[in-house]
Amino acid sequence: MTDRQATEARRQATRIHRGLAEDFRRLRLDASVGRSQLAVAAGVDLGYICRIEDGRERPSIDMYAKLALAMGADLSCRLYPNTGPAIHDRHQARILEALLREVHPRWRPHPEVGVRQPARGWIDVVLHAPREGTCVCTEIESDLRRIEQQLRWFTDKVGSLPSWEGWAQLGDVGPPSRLLIVRSTKATRSIGREFARQLAAAYPAHPADALAALMGTAPWPGAALIWAEIEPARVRFIGRR
Repeated sequence: MTDRQATEARRQATRIHRGLAEDFRRLRLDASVGRSQLAVAAGVDLGYICRIEDGRERPSIDMYAKLALAMGADLSCRLYPNTGPAIHDRHQARILEALLREVHPRWRPHPEVGVRQPARGWIDVVLHAPREGTCVCTEIESDLRRIEQQLRWFTDKVGSLPSWEGWAQLGDVGPPSRLLIVRSTKATRSIGREFARQLAAAYPAHPADALAALMGTAPWPGAALIWAEIEPARVRFIGRR
């Protein structure tokens, strides 16, 4: 986990605990239950109840379940997908390293870009060409499993780029574009052929044009999908569909 991910995890945990403390206090007041009464009913110290409501205590899920039961309330906890995992496998890391090594100097890379709203997640790398005012959000995938989910997540994250803390530093840029880099394997190629129309609609620019823009001075052609073939000694980016 990167420092940014750890910071974001702590921020989310603080927000969740704050919300639970507010819900807890509101439920207690709505039920007209005093702190002392609740402490006795739940079998906890009165000071513990006070610290929860003051935001100085972070009860466990077991404790919240116990307190909810004493107030006649239900506790619900869940995990739900937002914009995809921030976990990179060894193939993604190699592809990203090769991209950063081969990209033209006019592009300024910003890896591991965290976005917060309206969607939350991480963009593998944002490539910024200051002179042209071009910004390309890049995602790297080793596998293609749920095409519709991948397209939706990527679109949501790109739309949330202005919430990135470094957005203002980019200056005057146009609408962010998208680049999807997929590891070329027998399985991913098969999926690419099966959903060719959806991928072409989402990433209409030709891969050769995108590579010419990334590795040289050609203008960025718009949303594109590039295949990356991992060889023993290097990663090769493929400029054909």
